[in-house]
Amino acid sequence: MRARVLLVLGMIASCTDSSAPGWMGDQDHARSLGELSIPGTHDSGARFEFSPGLAKTQELTIAQQLDAGVRYLDIRCRHVGDAFLIYHGAVDQNQTYDEVLATLFAFLDEHPSEAIIASVKEEATPSGNTRSFEATFAAYLAQAPQRWHLDPAVPRLGEVRGQVVLLRRFSAMTTPLGIDAAPWPDNTTFTVANAASLRVQDAYMVADNSVKWAAITSLLGEVRTAPSSTLFLDYTSGYQTMNALPNITIVSDDINARLAGYLADPANMNARLGVLVMDFVTADLAAAIVATNVR
Repeated sequence: MRARVLLVLGMIASCTDSSAPGWMGDQDHARSLGELSIPGTHDSGARFEFSPGLAKTQELTIAQQLDAGVRYLDIRCRHVGDAFLIYHGAVDQNQTYDEVLATLFAFLDEHPSEAIIASVKEEATPSGNTRSFEATFAAYLAQAPQRWHLDPAVPRLGEVRGQVVLLRRFSAMTTPLGIDAAPWPDNTTFTVANAASLRVQDAYMVADNSVKWAAITSLLGEVRTAPSSTLFLDYTSGYQTMNALPNITIVSDDINARLAGYLADPANMNARLGVLVMDFVTADLAAAIVATNVR
């Protein structure tokens, strides 16, 4: 069954240009980001772990994700020595925030039709700092302020082409500073209503994959009739506990296969999906999501 679904996804990808790095160029300027179907990745920089299933969430580098069509990145930063390092939990991902930004900016220079939503969150225990997380973020921001879109509302695509749209998951004293997603309840489905309207499913502690899948598809049902200005973030990621340790792949292997089947169903091929935030994204999954924007 999984092989058949992946074959269908491959056929979808090969018959469309939806996996191209410039897919947003085909979308109207007036479309809200909330109206689009957008591939996203959870813990986008997490490619390393010291025990299988514990911390790695992606095979593709961030550059490869962008080339595959991913336009929502989940960037987790440990604050160390007044600088940001990419971490997943307590696990160092051998990458700096400077390197991530360089990748994003280089991609946008090459593909100015595109916009990238960057969720930025503090991760792990801070160490050796003389300033707040917000102050260090501001120092990075000051290096290239023109690269960022910092308005608090969900923008239209034409307003943000060539820019990084900040979705802020850390508290800030100076606002507006991007879309404020700092009030992020743990392990549930919730609504954020401020200058932006967000609907989020992030039930990541998974006791049963069928329950997780039901949460994912419930949000997929909501997004079809919701106002286009509402940004839906549907996290397909999660972990089950095995031998007292988190195991990511026992969830991702199953959920990604279910998602592939959902995307291959003709009833869903032109549906608005919102942002699907995945572990172990593939080019074919990303292409199938992007292809639904032809509607």
